Amino acid sequence: MSQIDKSCFLFGLTLVLLVAGCGAERNVKVIKLGHSLDPSHSVHQAMEFMAERLAETSGGTMRLDIYPSQQLGTEREAIELLQIGSLGMTKVSSSALEGFAPAYQVFGLPYLFRDDTHRFSVLKAEVGQEILRSAEPFNLRGLAYYDAGSRSFYTKERPVNTPTDLEGLKIRTQESLVAIRMVRALGGSATPISWGELYSALQQGIVEGAENNPPSFYLSRHYEVCKYYSLDEHTAVPDVLLISTVVWNDLTPQQQTWLQEAAVASAEHQKGLWAEAEQEALAAVEQAGVEIIRPDKSLFVEQVQPLYESFRSNPQVYDLIQRVRAVE
Repeated sequence: MSQIDKSCFLFGLTLVLLVAGCGAERNVKVIKLGHSLDPSHSVHQAMEFMAERLAETSGGTMRLDIYPSQQLGTEREAIELLQIGSLGMTKVSSSALEGFAPAYQVFGLPYLFRDDTHRFSVLKAEVGQEILRSAEPFNLRGLAYYDAGSRSFYTKERPVNTPTDLEGLKIRTQESLVAIRMVRALGGSATPISWGELYSALQQGIVEGAENNPPSFYLSRHYEVCKYYSLDEHTAVPDVLLISTVVWNDLTPQQQTWLQEAAVASAEHQKGLWAEAEQEALAAVEQAGVEIIRPDKSLFVEQVQPLYESFRSNPQVYDLIQRVRAVE
C-alpha cells in the first residue's frame, strides 16, 4: 500500500470511528443533576454512587452529570428549572417543597418522630411515599429521601440551654412557614435567609444564630462565627431527590426502572455515609472551639405543643400527623 493510499485509509477509518462515536453518544440518555451542597457532602457522594449504579445497570446507555455547589442555581432556582424541564434532577430540603405540596409541612414539625428507627420507618411506609409523590402535580416527582439527620440551634453570643434563651434572638430559618412558626413558638425571631447568604449574615449580625444538622454546620464553616451548638434536635427534615416530570415522562419504562432503583440504592448507601459524617462534624467543630450543649429536650417539646394544635384546622396535614405517629 502506497503512502497516499495508507493516508487515505487512516483518514477514512478516523471518520468512521468519529461517526460511530457520535452515534453512540446520541444513544446515551444524559440527565443533568444540580444541587447546592459541597462535593464532600454525603449526599453528593451518594449521587455519584447513583450515577455509577445507573451507568452499570443501563449498560452505559444512561448517564448522570452532577453539578454541585449551586453551579446551576439555588434550591429555589433548581426547582423552577425542573418544572419547565430545563434541568433534569435536583436535591432539596423537604421544607423547600411546602409551598408546592402542603403535605411536606408535616416533616417540618418539631419532635414529630419518636427516634431514628421511627423516622426511617415512616419514610418507607405508605404515608411517607405518599408525601414523596405529592408534588407531582407541579412537575416534581420525588424519587427518594436522603438522610439529613436532626436540626439544632447554633448561636453567636450565648448558648441555648432552654427555650427562654432563644427569646429575642434573630434566628435564620429556611423559607418554610412551619420552620418560621416553630422558631416563634420557641421564643426566637425567625428570619428567612438563603443558605448561600447565611455566612455573611451571621458575620454582619443580620441574624444571631441559625439551625441545621452537624455536617451542614461544619461544612458551611458557620462554626467560625457561631461558637455555641445546642443539640436540641428539634426537627428531622429529610432531603428529597427530585426529577422533573417532563424528563421522567420522556424516559422509557425500562429507563424509569433503572433510575428509580439507582436512586433508592443511593439513599440506602447515603445512610451509612451520613452517620459517619455526623460524628466527624461534631468532633471537628468541638476541636475548633465550639461549645456543644445537650439540653433537656422535654422543655422544647412542651413549648411547641400549641403548634400541633394549630393544625387541627388543616384536616389534610392533621390527618398525616396522626398517620405518621401511628407507624410502628
